[in-house]
Amino acid sequence: MTYDDLRSLVPAPGKDTDWAQCCDLLPALLRLEETPQDPYYHAEGNVGIHTRMVLDALTRDDHYRRADADGRFVLFMACLLHDIAKPDTTVIDEASGRIGQPGHSRRGAVDVRVLMWKARVPFALREAICRIIAVHQVPFHAFASRKGVRPEWLVHKLSWELSLPDLCCVARCDMLGRHYEKRADSMADIALFEQLAQEEGCWEGPRKMADAHTRLAYFRGADTSPDYPLFQNAGSQVTVMCGLPASGKNHWVAQHRKGWPVVSFDDARAELGLKHGENDGLAAHHAVDQAKALLRRQERFVWNATHLSQQMRTKTLDLLWAYHTRIELVYLEVPHAELMRRNRERDTTLSNAGIERMLHRWELPAPVEAHETVYEVST
Repeated sequence: MTYDDLRSLVPAPGKDTDWAQCCDLLPALLRLEETPQDPYYHAEGNVGIHTRMVLDALTRDDHYRRADADGRFVLFMACLLHDIAKPDTTVIDEASGRIGQPGHSRRGAVDVRVLMWKARVPFALREAICRIIAVHQVPFHAFASRKGVRPEWLVHKLSWELSLPDLCCVARCDMLGRHYEKRADSMADIALFEQLAQEEGCWEGPRKMADAHTRLAYFRGADTSPDYPLFQNAGSQVTVMCGLPASGKNHWVAQHRKGWPVVSFDDARAELGLKHGENDGLAAHHAVDQAKALLRRQERFVWNATHLSQQMRTKTLDLLWAYHTRIELVYLEVPHAELMRRNRERDTTLSNAGIERMLHRWELPAPVEAHETVYEVST
């Protein structure tokens, strides 16, 4: 399957989706027809029926009609694949019979990233799709956050990560593509979310921030205004590497951060005589101790690791933030075939099959995770 194959699925505005063609190219869609949904929220039936209804709503949506070819590709793929992980996340409560698919948005974003990476979909388009899928339900839950998150903060944060008009279009079609007794209320919430984003000055792009440090503090939950600069205490300058194994992190560090101390889980394993995957906790503890020593001296250094999942990155970034660090995140990526070739030819105990198994937790860093986030993607 190629990028051109995927583009061939995208219908012109007002035209019907060729569902059979979609299923021929993406057989995973067939499982949607066998996956039940909670009848309270989805009285229309299984996930396949819902997805087709969402696509019907999309091709008639004004935002889709106005979009250019790339924009329609992003919107169509986000709607086509927004529930692709429901078959693997379906849980049926034995007592009540209620059906749930917890975590399907986040899991779906990762699954689609892997699929589109292998199909050579351009990075910007792929990530626009994946970021929408990861949060596609937010606009109709933003005003009833279980975590107490303010909707203003949400629109500010999301405006740095994706196109809010695209997100709201997908959310609108997701709600129109179902039979749900409170659908009108959810549609009103989506419209209110749009209005809020417009009032907050982030409908057409990222919400303006006083500076990078204020932005990072604000999105990390500091009780501060994004409009007034926040003082930054003295600390280290740290470049945090991020990317799949064999994506070129060591080469990038040697070329761009020559002479800087390097904290590395791989180096820690080597120093401790461990193989890849053997007692990772011990290797991590060793590396963290090295980092803390450098942070206490306020020295600049590189933290070189895959930092593949948001959970793993958060552990590193939380530590750096606690030491008042100026954080730069550098994400590297190469095409799938090139990555596999490099890994076969390098001296490592990590097999290509091992890398494939790592892909289920491949979450890219968002622009709001560091003072500066750099994406270097080879095509």
